[in-house]
Amino acid sequence: MNLETVAVFGGGGKVGSRIIEALQAQGKSIRALVHRSPISGEGIETVSGSVTEPAAVRQVVDGADAVVHMATTKEDPDTFFDVSIRGTFNVLEACRDEDIQQFILFGGDAIQGIWFYPQSAPIDENHPKTAYPGYYAFSKVIEEVMAEQYAIQYGLPISIMRCSWIFEKDDLLGHFSLLENVDPEEEEHGFGEVTEEIEALVRAGEERIPILTDAEGRPYYRHIVHIDDVIQALDKILGNESAIGQDFNIAAPAPFDYRGAAEYIGKQLGIPTVEIACPGYHSFEIDISKARAIIGYEPQNDIFSIVDRAIAYRQGYSE
Repeated sequence: MNLETVAVFGGGGKVGSRIIEALQAQGKSIRALVHRSPISGEGIETVSGSVTEPAAVRQVVDGADAVVHMATTKEDPDTFFDVSIRGTFNVLEACRDEDIQQFILFGGDAIQGIWFYPQSAPIDENHPKTAYPGYYAFSKVIEEVMAEQYAIQYGLPISIMRCSWIFEKDDLLGHFSLLENVDPEEEEHGFGEVTEEIEALVRAGEERIPILTDAEGRPYYRHIVHIDDVIQALDKILGNESAIGQDFNIAAPAPFDYRGAAEYIGKQLGIPTVEIACPGYHSFEIDISKARAIIGYEPQNDIFSIVDRAIAYRQGYSE
């Protein structure tokens, strides 16, 4: 495919800004919709507006060879429908009226139930769509279903990147921080059953690296992905005819378990670990063999690499 101009929706976010940089590195002309976060740079044309506005969306798509769609919102009952669902509909409608060679949708493993439902085997692309509770996962399911139906109804050349939880910079250290995640005054913190002993540590400002376990004390394992591997996947999907009509799981080389990861972080930072029972969740692994086979995806960042890079980033930032 000869893709010269790429229309981008959602380019102002954490992931979107890196996608813009990657497209620039490929020498693509970029036309991006700007809603709140400014977007600027060489080879970038911007259109002010929102995905909720069909006219603005059509202006962005007009004359583009490919579209990368990332615009979404999370857990906001007032905006999720208009932004994630109606917004995706507006983009799809604009695309079917243009000679688009490829439509790339950024999906997420939220549609596969991951952490919230029992997973009897590694999750591949044939896994049923099973959104976990909340507006975000629901909207991601609807986005994918709409894109798939537009491929059937109108022959839209879609490719879906179903990314795991994306980490960059020192994000991972924030996830593995007791002080950043547990507030004794808040009931909803996502770290399960916090004992009085742990609350006392938080109140005293004493950091610990949490090991999340099930009710029997077994550490959970889960899958994530580094932003650089997401960029690698995009590079291999954009303009690749073998990626048309396909959905791909995009994740790290392997899942991590909380004990191994926490102990490694604790050793590197000189901070003790602490076990936190977090019953009701479920370990999971993402199968990335399809992406490996069809597009040659080879993720480079395992949990230890992501930890090392997060520590280096934080140390460099503090200096």
